[in-house]
Amino acid sequence: MTAIELRGVRKEFGDVTAVRDLDLTVEEGEVYGFLGPNGAGKSTTIDMLLDLVRPTSGTVRVLGRDATGDGVAIRQRTGVLPDGFSVYERLTGRKHVEFAVRSKEADDDPDDLLERVGILDDADRKAGGYSKGMRQRLALAMALVGDPDLLVLDEPSSGLDPAGAKEMREIVEREADRGATVFFSSHILEQVDAVCDRVGILREGELVAEDSVEGLREAVGGEETLEIAVGGADGTEGAGDAGVEAVRAVDGVSRVDRDGDALVVSCADGAKTRVIAALEDAGVAVDDFHTREASLEDLFLAYTEGDAPTTGASDEGSSTGGADAADEEVER
Repeated sequence: MTAIELRGVRKEFGDVTAVRDLDLTVEEGEVYGFLGPNGAGKSTTIDMLLDLVRPTSGTVRVLGRDATGDGVAIRQRTGVLPDGFSVYERLTGRKHVEFAVRSKEADDDPDDLLERVGILDDADRKAGGYSKGMRQRLALAMALVGDPDLLVLDEPSSGLDPAGAKEMREIVEREADRGATVFFSSHILEQVDAVCDRVGILREGELVAEDSVEGLREAVGGEETLEIAVGGADGTEGAGDAGVEAVRAVDGVSRVDRDGDALVVSCADGAKTRVIAALEDAGVAVDDFHTREASLEDLFLAYTEGDAPTTGASDEGSSTGGADAADEEVER
């Protein structure tokens, strides 16, 4: 079954278009990473999935139901961790989870949920005294009530330390293993890269790329990063300006940066040997080098700031330039 299906979805706020003719499909059991810069329309899209905001046009179906007509039924089967979750300051963590259990008419043990997210020892503290990371864990415990068929996680690692972020990844993986669909929006790209089956990148309200991370990497040309430890010409340290300029002139090189005594070169796979040869011809001693594939951060920047090819994006025209303002209006 298809867990999420958007067809021709458009959302306008006055004369501002926040989401533009969006087609998006997430299959049951998939972990889908939803990325985009601030103001791209991510929160507006999530709000339409949850029937908190109605689309101006197009259809939104979630768990086989029309989101605009069956919002209550969808929310009963959906766990949501919203960005900027607000607690009831006078209620304990346990009371928050007990409320969520009653609301969904579930039979979960609140202590089990609090233990899963690592705050059972603080269950009887008033949530107003929780740190941001603890509030995030509490919100996740509430989202997990009733073993939801769909988890919508909006910036789930916000406020978490590295150990907490790792635990968040493990929870996402366990939920996917039991068959839940996870729709995962995050600015922490390492988190997305680690757990997501596919990634969609939104820019100015339009889906400009959608694929596995490896597929996105291939679409931007398979460019790699070459990190070179160098000695200088005539015994000086580093590559020097002549060496840098020699590398920049190599066909297939898109960028050259200095990092201490090293050079970091973005280039096509076939250009690596030419880069090394250009440095040696410029009198620069190459002490060592290694390559790494483009990271998800590299790909994200290519699709949101550069001229990367679109994959699965609409060919329809230009932006209104106002998605930032509209997204801020509905940002939680």
